[in-house]
Amino acid sequence: MSKKPQLVRSKLPFSGRIVMFFIRHIQHAMASMGELWRNPVSSLMTMAVLGVSLSLPAALQVLVKNAEAITQSWNSAAEISLFIDDARSEKTIQSLISRVKVYSEVSEVHYINRDQALEEFQRLSGFGEAISYLETNPLPAVVTVTPTLKYSSPTGARELLKKLEQEPEVSFGRLDIEWLERLQAVVRLLERTVLAIAALLVLAVVLVIGNTIRLAIMNRRTEIEVMKLVGATEAFIQRPFLYTGIWYGVIGGILAWIIINILVLYLDSALAELLGLYGSQLQMETLTLVELGQLVCLASFLGWLGSYLSVRQHLRAIEPS
Repeated sequence: MSKKPQLVRSKLPFSGRIVMFFIRHIQHAMASMGELWRNPVSSLMTMAVLGVSLSLPAALQVLVKNAEAITQSWNSAAEISLFIDDARSEKTIQSLISRVKVYSEVSEVHYINRDQALEEFQRLSGFGEAISYLETNPLPAVVTVTPTLKYSSPTGARELLKKLEQEPEVSFGRLDIEWLERLQAVVRLLERTVLAIAALLVLAVVLVIGNTIRLAIMNRRTEIEVMKLVGATEAFIQRPFLYTGIWYGVIGGILAWIIINILVLYLDSALAELLGLYGSQLQMETLTLVELGQLVCLASFLGWLGSYLSVRQHLRAIEPS
């Protein structure tokens, strides 16, 4: 009586198992890409939805970044006007200017005497003939002070203004920076808006991908049952679906980047015209390559997360009969 041959399982070395691990993952990644290619219409529609969903918070992020760049460029234009007491002589005013120039917080100092102030007012106001009837010059001398970059912010400029107003020759000072504070408040509001909308759209992306993977699982229910019958592990079964979610996220992130670039090109000329009215030559900044990588990584993670949640819920419900 002959004996049945015994099957001997050959064990791969550790390095071989690592190589096979990566090979299996590459195979599943390519297979999942093939599944998307075999259903191009539904796949492209899902990717387009993800791209549009991701482009909205990305567009707001670009808006915030450009608003911050504009704010920083205008911060350096903060200027303090010191109105000099009428009783002060030119020698006393020059002494004040010399002291102010020594301040470490001061970048530039310009002096406008009373005659220059009256001449400028006549030129800009349009009341030249009426002003010529005045017997005395009602305008004070003005010393304009430009803070250094460190003190060009609203808080730093106000601190410098308080310090300058303590000089005995200064009647009062003025810092016309309320508009800048309003702009910064708008930027802070935009930042919070970006976070709130991004959180909602992140949830929407996860739900869209989760529902798409659920439909894919239902369509392959029979195949999954057969795989479970022959002893396939859950990790082996769910891996293609996870890679499908990652592909959705990657391509959706790239589509979002393309949409953002198109929007920036569309709005750049209009923004340049607007900023030109304020003497600024800034151009709109788009997403950098680093930010593109961050967007794609975030989108791929969201794709994986939506797939994982859907797979864990629905694969357990499928059992071979």
